[in-house]
Amino acid sequence: MPDVGLSELKIDKTSFVKRKQHKKLVYLIIIALVIAVAILYYVRVARVLTVDVSVASLMYPSESVTVLNASGYVVAERKAAVSSKITGRLISINVEEGSRIKKGDILARLENDDVIALRDQASANLQESKNELDIATAQFKDAQINYRRLKKLSEADFISRSEYDTAQMKYKTAAAQKDAAQSKIRANEAALRTALVNIGYTVIRAPFDAVVLTKNADVGDIITPLGATANVKAAVVSIADLSSLMVEVDVSESNIAKVKALQPCEITLDAIPDKRFSGNVHMIVPTADRTKGAITVKVNFNKKDPEILPEMSAKVAFLSRAVTDSEKLPRTVINSGAIFKNRHSVFAISTDSRVKETVIKTGETFGDMVEITEGLKVGDKVASSGISKLRDGQKIKIKEK
Repeated sequence: MPDVGLSELKIDKTSFVKRKQHKKLVYLIIIALVIAVAILYYVRVARVLTVDVSVASLMYPSESVTVLNASGYVVAERKAAVSSKITGRLISINVEEGSRIKKGDILARLENDDVIALRDQASANLQESKNELDIATAQFKDAQINYRRLKKLSEADFISRSEYDTAQMKYKTAAAQKDAAQSKIRANEAALRTALVNIGYTVIRAPFDAVVLTKNADVGDIITPLGATANVKAAVVSIADLSSLMVEVDVSESNIAKVKALQPCEITLDAIPDKRFSGNVHMIVPTADRTKGAITVKVNFNKKDPEILPEMSAKVAFLSRAVTDSEKLPRTVINSGAIFKNRHSVFAISTDSRVKETVIKTGETFGDMVEITEGLKVGDKVASSGISKLRDGQKIKIKEK
């Protein structure tokens, strides 16, 4: 081994520098990758986008053929405030609110002692007049026989003229008395009928098949056809024929051209929100209300329902055509702008404000709404704007209305 001087000994730094540069390049590449991944994560997931929201809801297909909406109330075309034609004290009432009654049913009774006494008096007077007629008839027959006999004798000059005249006068008087007795009978018969009618007035009956809406009087109240004080009542009960129920709505004069006679309608009631009732225009009342600038339209129910009651708030949708049976069922729909990827998925919004791509199945289209048959339920929220920029799991912010 040759001797090497200290001056010849030295460290080769070239390979060390190369290794150091190589490590630095690796670190830079790693850092660049991390930054790229972070940027990609932010762009795709972490970046918070503000989006509009569409909520899956129930929609009736009839809404797509609605030309006009109006509000009003359920009313009974046939109703009555039942009272008596005479004044009297109420002694009994047989119904209450909600009672179903038939025509002729007794609703209440008034005290009738006075009219019963008048009936008995009229009956006695009638009997007396009949007795008087019997007497007058007997007297008439006697005078008639005597007159005929004396007439023959007078013609044969067997009696004086004065006897004949007296017999004739008695005959005519008896005939007049008989006629008077018959007239008195007719008058007393009329008086008896009047008394019986007045007794009938003390029994208050239902004028038609109906349901009692309100009971306006109680036992002991004075009932009169013209109630004028706090202690006097004009009506005992208010009734309505539920088979005559219809809806009355006010339609503005500017929109009345959209309404036609017999036009199909759909009726909803605030008290029964889960049901829709089909109907048609019964009448456009031929006068306008100048204070409202509106015209009243009456709408029939095609089918009566026992849940429908007078004075319920109602909304009427006037349709361009009648709906089919299948169109009467509600559909789950969302705005068409919330669907992407050839109408097969949406971005559903979770409770933590993140989106999840959800596969759906669609059905019919109703304007800008699309039926959802699978994948969403009523109340689910989905993003309806900026969906092309969204990624599965991305955080979002809901745009304030």
